[in-house]
Amino acid sequence: MNLFTLLEMAADAMGDRVAISHGEHDLTYAELLVAARRAAARVRAAGATRLAYLAVNGPAAPVALFGAALAGVPYVPVNYRLTDTEIAALLARIPGALLVSDTVAGAGAVAGITPAELLAAGAELAGDAPDDERGIAVELFTSGTTGAPKAAILRHDNLMSYILGSVDFMGAEADDASIVTVPPYHVAGISAVLSSVYAGRRMVQLPAFDPADWLALAARHRVSNGFLVPTMLQRIVEHLGDTRPDLPALRALAYGGGRMPPAIVERAMALLPQVDFTNAYGLTETSSTIALLDPDDHRAACAASDPALRARLGSVGRALPTVEIAIRDEAGVPLPAGAAGLVFVRGDQVAGEYHGLGSLLDGDGWFATRDRGWLDDAGYLFLDGRADDVIVRGGENISPGEIEAVLAEHPDVRDVAVVAVPDEQWGEGVGAAVVLCAGSAVSAEALQALVRARLRSSRVPQLVRFVDALPYNETGKLLRRVVREQLGG
Repeated sequence: MNLFTLLEMAADAMGDRVAISHGEHDLTYAELLVAARRAAARVRAAGATRLAYLAVNGPAAPVALFGAALAGVPYVPVNYRLTDTEIAALLARIPGALLVSDTVAGAGAVAGITPAELLAAGAELAGDAPDDERGIAVELFTSGTTGAPKAAILRHDNLMSYILGSVDFMGAEADDASIVTVPPYHVAGISAVLSSVYAGRRMVQLPAFDPADWLALAARHRVSNGFLVPTMLQRIVEHLGDTRPDLPALRALAYGGGRMPPAIVERAMALLPQVDFTNAYGLTETSSTIALLDPDDHRAACAASDPALRARLGSVGRALPTVEIAIRDEAGVPLPAGAAGLVFVRGDQVAGEYHGLGSLLDGDGWFATRDRGWLDDAGYLFLDGRADDVIVRGGENISPGEIEAVLAEHPDVRDVAVVAVPDEQWGEGVGAAVVLCAGSAVSAEALQALVRARLRSSRVPQLVRFVDALPYNETGKLLRRVVREQLGG
């Protein structure tokens, strides 16, 4: 099934319902369908082989996504926050694209138009979308936090499997609204559009995140749902202080995309007691979410006296019913519950495919996420960071995540990142970049003593450096390579 079918179903069943609110303008599902058909006609007229989108979030982004699907070409959103040189390098990798951008020039593009021009009146492409489940729906460049961005391929059947397996058609109430803050070039931005359209939920777009703007927009539009990356939720909590916001319509908030300190989640739950919180874990290569820590899990963990149950607030939950998750060692041997290793996932929504590399699924359909973690006896997944982040000290593999978890428990520590630093004797040692809470003061020796009391001596950071802030990208991923450079790695 082609992604365009989702929009056709929504427009046919609830065409008068508002699909997008952006600034002072609304777009109904019927109007979104017409706009997508016009976009598809522009793609065909240009003879384009892709539809690239290089702009902030706006109505043109969903229009481009569905227009590309109808035209039978991949949708390629590009990170507008990159440098001009980096953007030019990515555009050079997608020749033949119709480029939607406020700056319409692009290397290899067959034509360029602005978002406003994409939304302007014009001819519509009639007929049905190509019936090619294995056709490429979206090409997403990965974040490149550990190396050069790879072009991940998501096919129509991958994305449709995720949507049909996790969203009910017209499942939203007529007055439900979801505030969309994630950028269009992130897989969460793609899934936000697809899931909202299939559920019939209005999308309230916020192109540039600011905690005060987010709260004001959520109140003004009586937003019922939202998704935030961890840094966004943390900024909202810090902005609120001890003040509960007046958001009576807000019922559900999901978060994901990076490490979330349990203390921030507990604080958010206290400030928004009427809200159901969900932790969503997924990857670009898996068409979004593969595991959820649902609202009941959150409440049970916060209320539990059993340390093992409370610890689940630091997990990413359990696998969706439509996917399987397994932990394996470096040789690919499955590991039992409680043993840490590499996270593998299998399911119809899992693409695991890149341009130039082909499919990375093994013969049984398993994809190596390159995340490290472990499963408890009940199937809750705990992440230890990326496999590339492992510190190899004298032949011993050390996970930064376990050290970060201990340091984050210190009441004076606001944020922390642990990375490998050069060590003449051991090859690599443990370094920690620590952000303290405002007005706090703690010594490096005290933090080292905390780790020594909880973990093996090899885990004690030999270098502790206090910094004003850690480097994150706009989707909440910690840039560990930058931290390593800052610590001399």
